[in-house]
Amino acid sequence: MKTSKFDVAEYLDSKEMIAEYLNTVLQEGDNADVINAIGHIAKAIGMTKISEETGLSRPSLYKALSDGAKPQFSTIMKVLKAIGGQIQVNPVST
Repeated sequence: MKTSKFDVAEYLDSKEMIAEYLNTVLQEGDNADVINAIGHIAKAIGMTKISEETGLSRPSLYKALSDGAKPQFSTIMKVLKAIGGQIQVNPVST
């Protein structure tokens, strides 16, 4: 039996799927999970397109969104805008 590596980026094929994925990671994950998720989304959309929209080089994007990376907040905001996302704060019920 032959197996292949699971790549979540292959399944992020609509704005709705991307939003659902990122919102789930934001609710359930930690900082590293969020950065990885943004990287998966950027890969699904296309790093060249994200690079053009953010003004960041492809190598810089790969480095900033790789495992263990600690990108600047401005980089995350640029990539979020390029992938069509936004940050929204909602009150949490306690």
